[in-house]
Amino acid sequence: MKINTLLLLFLFLGLSNYAQDTAKQGLKDSSTLNLKEAIELAINKSNEASLANTKTQTRSLELQSVKNNQYPDFKISGQYLRLTNASINLKTNSNSGGTANAAPKVNQLMLGQANLNLPLFSGFKLQNNINLSESLYQAELANSSQTKEEIAMKVVEYYANLYRAQKAVLLIQENLKSAEQRVKDFTDLEKNGIIARNDLLKAQLQESKVQLTLDEAHKNVNVLNYYLVNLLKLSDDYTIGIDEHQFDNNQAINVIRNEEEALKNRKDLEALHFVEKASNYSIKVARSGYFPSLNLVAGYTALNLENVVTVGNAVNLGMGISYNLSSIFKNGKEVKIAKSKALETQQSEAVLTENIKIQVQQAFENYTLSLKQNLVYEQAIAQSSENYRIVKDKYDNGLSNTNDLLEADVEQLNSKINYAYSRANIMLKYYEMLSASGALTSSFNLTKN
Repeated sequence: MKINTLLLLFLFLGLSNYAQDTAKQGLKDSSTLNLKEAIELAINKSNEASLANTKTQTRSLELQSVKNNQYPDFKISGQYLRLTNASINLKTNSNSGGTANAAPKVNQLMLGQANLNLPLFSGFKLQNNINLSESLYQAELANSSQTKEEIAMKVVEYYANLYRAQKAVLLIQENLKSAEQRVKDFTDLEKNGIIARNDLLKAQLQESKVQLTLDEAHKNVNVLNYYLVNLLKLSDDYTIGIDEHQFDNNQAINVIRNEEEALKNRKDLEALHFVEKASNYSIKVARSGYFPSLNLVAGYTALNLENVVTVGNAVNLGMGISYNLSSIFKNGKEVKIAKSKALETQQSEAVLTENIKIQVQQAFENYTLSLKQNLVYEQAIAQSSENYRIVKDKYDNGLSNTNDLLEADVEQLNSKINYAYSRANIMLKYYEMLSASGALTSSFNLTKN
């Protein structure tokens, strides 16, 4: 119980020192942020997520625009024109006696028209264009989901690296205190002639190296903290605190290596499925050039030419047909291009499918390795601590030199840092495995805006 109490006290002091140190560096705000909260912020607020949402919205609007082509075009127009005493000679004005009536005075024209054009048949081009646009919209939705998976994975990487950097600061600070105390002890021993000055210099050099390492660790914390708060759209002076108990969970029980499930979940592969569908519709759109176009046309005209003629209720209704004869020769290339693009998509899909299988296998092996490494690093802590204790006893009894003591101290520090890193690495590799299976964001049950 006493040992556990002392360990908790040292941990509390270490965290307090870290908080004081960050306060000295001008960081005004700090809060513990768990991984789920960080991912939720990134997916809802990051620039990448906003861009993905905008692209999806653009595709949705494009789909609506294409659907609007189903509706008839209805145009109305009107004109009022002033004429400059036009000379009009109406042959029908001649009477039987051969004398012509006086020409009417015309100085204005009024014209009103309404026209309706409804496409009835265009080689199924209209419907295929709608299906093509619908497929591209679904592909963009899948791309948006894949983008958010990638954003979540980026957050996990930053989060794990930030934990490593913060943990390194705490451990190096603790080691620096030991190095400073050793320099004080060696200084007293050197003054009393018990040790050589060279041993004191080695201890001082070790202290300087630890201080430089600590400065580097502080820099890493600041850089990674900035990367993460910038991604999450938090204020630049916000300091992210990490609860290390998140790394205590044994997630191995949730590990299922299933390539078929990964192929169903991966949104980038789903996006390619829809792009392939769009490519097939593109072929049909290209083939529609071989067919004529048939339209329903209707119109209304009202006309008034002053003192000459008035036309009202002039309604027309009929059918219009058009056919570009040159398409018989030219359209073949367009069809071949569409087929070639569809083949490109199929080949890209095959390549991605193969890569996903490799990624799933590699992620599983990396996770398994991280678990094994963690056990080794955990044993290394006990081994290095015992080694330092033995070397220290030998040094105190004059059976070991300063180099051995300092080397044992470095090994002890490295083993603690490696173990802390391995804990973060287990979490990182676990989520990399989920990412490879396309199940990263779904595993957090996130609330999306």
